[in-house]
Order: sequence, then C-alpha cells, then structure tokens
Amino acid sequence: MTEHSGHPEHHGYSEEDVLREVTDLEGKSATAARLFDIRRIIGGLFVIYGVIVTITGLTDGDATIDKAQGVNINLWTGLGMLALGMFFLVWLWLRPTAPPTPPLSEETTLE
Repeated sequence: MTEHSGHPEHHGYSEEDVLREVTDLEGKSATAARLFDIRRIIGGLFVIYGVIVTITGLTDGDATIDKAQGVNINLWTGLGMLALGMFFLVWLWLRPTAPPTPPLSEETTLE
C-alpha cells in the first residue's frame, strides 16, 4: 500500500496481464493433470513389463517350465499384465480426466 492512496501498488502489471497469466497457469495445470493421470502411469508400466515377461515366457526352455510344474508361468503372467495395462489405457481413453474447474471469484458470484 502506498501512503498517499487507499489502493495497492501494481508494480507495472495491468489487470489484463494478471488475467492472462492466470489463464496460462490454469491451462498448464490442466495439461499436467491429464499428463500425470495415475491410470496412464499404471497402464504404461503394466504394458511395458507385460511385454518383457511375455517375451520371456515365449523364450523359456523346458527346464524353466518344468520348475513351474508344467505351466508356462511367465507367459500367463505376461499376458495378464498386458491385459491389465491395456484395461487402464482404454479406461483413460474412454473417460479422460476432466480439467479442474476454476474457483468462482467474488465478482462472478455477485452478478
């Protein structure tokens, strides 16, 4: 506050500058929320690990399968991981994250 007026100092920023900055930050926040959605992270990791474990299961020898009592456990686990990862990614595609709603200011509630 200045000593001579009842208005705060603006330090050279106009109301339009502040509004533009707030709008830019809201856009970046919405983009970050969509980018770091937990479904994308979990789905992506399960797909990557599922591919690795499935390839391991396809290349397993008879000795490895015999250790698992005749079940190709790496193949089945890899396919399950792929299915779960794809489920998360399809869920993200069908229901994308909604951008956060901006809070109502006093001016809009008074109108």
